[in-house]
Amino acid sequence: MMANYLLEIGLEDMPAHVVTPSLKQFAQKTAKYLKDNNLDFGEIKQYATPRRLALLISDLADKQADVEEDLKGPAKKIAQDADGNWTKAAIGFTRGQGMTVDDIEFRELKGVDYVYLQKAVAGKPAAEILAGLIKVIKSLTFPTRMKWGNNDFEYIRPIHWLTSLLDDQVVPMSLLDVEASRTTEGHRFLGHAVELKTATDYVDALKDQFVIVEPAARKQLIADQIAKIAEDNAWTIDLDADLLEEVNNLVEWPTAFAGRFDEKYLAIPEAVLITSMKDNQRYFYARDAQGKMVNAFIGVRNGNSDYMENVIAGNVKVLTARLEDAAFFYAEDQKKTIADFTKRLETVSFHDKIGSMADKMHRTKTIAGLLADQFGLTADDKAHVLRAAEIYKFDLVSAMVGEFAELQGTMGEVYANLAGEDKAVAQAIREHYMPISADGALPESIVGTVLALADKLESLMSFFAVDLIPSGSNDPYALRRQAYGIVRMIAAHHFSFDVNAVQTAAVKALAANDQLAGLDYAANAKALADFMRDRVNQFLAGQKVRHDIVDAVSAAPTVDVEAMIDAANVLTAHADDDNFKPVMEALGRVTRIADKTPTEGAVDAKLFENPSEKALHDAAIAVAIKFDDKPSDANYLALAGLEPVITDYFTETMIMAEDEAVRTNRLRELTNLANLIHQFGAVAQVIVK
Repeated sequence: MMANYLLEIGLEDMPAHVVTPSLKQFAQKTAKYLKDNNLDFGEIKQYATPRRLALLISDLADKQADVEEDLKGPAKKIAQDADGNWTKAAIGFTRGQGMTVDDIEFRELKGVDYVYLQKAVAGKPAAEILAGLIKVIKSLTFPTRMKWGNNDFEYIRPIHWLTSLLDDQVVPMSLLDVEASRTTEGHRFLGHAVELKTATDYVDALKDQFVIVEPAARKQLIADQIAKIAEDNAWTIDLDADLLEEVNNLVEWPTAFAGRFDEKYLAIPEAVLITSMKDNQRYFYARDAQGKMVNAFIGVRNGNSDYMENVIAGNVKVLTARLEDAAFFYAEDQKKTIADFTKRLETVSFHDKIGSMADKMHRTKTIAGLLADQFGLTADDKAHVLRAAEIYKFDLVSAMVGEFAELQGTMGEVYANLAGEDKAVAQAIREHYMPISADGALPESIVGTVLALADKLESLMSFFAVDLIPSGSNDPYALRRQAYGIVRMIAAHHFSFDVNAVQTAAVKALAANDQLAGLDYAANAKALADFMRDRVNQFLAGQKVRHDIVDAVSAAPTVDVEAMIDAANVLTAHADDDNFKPVMEALGRVTRIADKTPTEGAVDAKLFENPSEKALHDAAIAVAIKFDDKPSDANYLALAGLEPVITDYFTETMIMAEDEAVRTNRLRELTNLANLIHQFGAVAQVIVK
């Protein structure tokens, strides 16, 4: 007989960003618990609001499945004496399992016979298993936790009720002083507590109490209400997915509304208006038919439409205060020049072990010029990069960014444009922060990309120079994110970026400009290269590259970001070729021998003792002449073409010949060839079947 089970955790209002991941975690852990306890179930429906996390499990078995358990006891030599009689150990073991020695069978394990019992275990009732879900509730993890009352127990918010209902029966469980029941709570202001007759009454019963527990239904209702407002006013409203998700997790009974603010505030840059509305107040903004922002905002109330005039007036008042501050800061900032702001950066610390923000900008400019030359930028683009690097942090000391920190870079672009800077320079000031998350958008312009690379590389080099290296989960300066951003930008633009060579060139340039400031960039240069290698591995794993191919290219002697990515892509592209296995085996055999006994030097053809040696030598020279500097499909195909020659060579040639001169000559041949193969990393690590 199949049943339905409802489990709800009632809480104080949770932060919006916690709701969705917590619900997913709750469902995943519950499913695992049921599977681990052999209790069959069907669908797990997930429900959540700011005040609750709930699961409705359908098609739940009425009891665990019966199972046969194999129980291992003592060794046969302990279970029986020399005459074959059962010992106390055997009798005690069987009695402890509610069985007798007649039920014993012997099984061999690693050459030794052991006592075994096969025991039928009847499944426990579902209610008994479900009561254990209190452990799942306690095990949920959250980014922040709190205590309440006199308890040591920590949770995202205080727990006020538990609803645990198997069809129409309460499944007892408790947490602190909260006992599970059939009662759930309606909307905080519009509803009241309600007793559920059965688990499946949950959704409809709460809807009667002004709570929509289905996240998707609630979100669709919000979207429909906003669409109606847009239609009524001939507006276009950007239904930002992240904001919609956040708003959805702030309400239980949504009612969208529109308010208006004074038109004079439209003189403030759009970015400031959007930040004030979206980030600070969780409002959506609107544009007219021409795409121009209108002096309106769209909010979502956690309640019905009663007294909506008062609600709108209150929201207008709050937003107006923010916009008034923004207008003041905007006016004050325009009284200063970019030079005024950059001068102040000399007194702003980047880090007490590294120097001021002005020092960082000077170093970034030097590195940016180096990268501009390395990447072959035009004279105009390089000039724009250098100008942007001179000023790119200036908005950090503006009044606007002081109040709205999330506008750093954005206000830099606005103020740079107002000051008459080239648009490429202004855009780069905004883009240098990108990507702002692991998968965030990359800079669109080449000038912004180079500035972003230089800024992030300077941060990595400086923090590593003063031993502030991420360890474990500790990464207070987001260096992993910055390094990963470098990898993504290099991959997107196919820039040559040998980490060791770039570091060396950067330090030399900094020294020439007297910008070392006592920082020991050589101390952890290798650690930084390895750190970047790990980020490349992370990037390739994210691209679904096979782990063995990632390991192979990661073992390349130099950390050339572009080369490692290209090598991985080439190997991946050929992994399904019919000859991939013999090619990898042949090339891998060459590198294994050469890496074990590397022997540099010219090969002497006079020491060849069989035709296969000359054949490999000539073929390898022909490949080397046309070999590209970077991993390419052509390079791979050239090496793959050597497979039959290499196979014949190893069939006919004993590498470790008794004659030392012959042996050395053959090792030189393999070492020279291995130097080409190493462009694709340690190919011997590629798994072939």
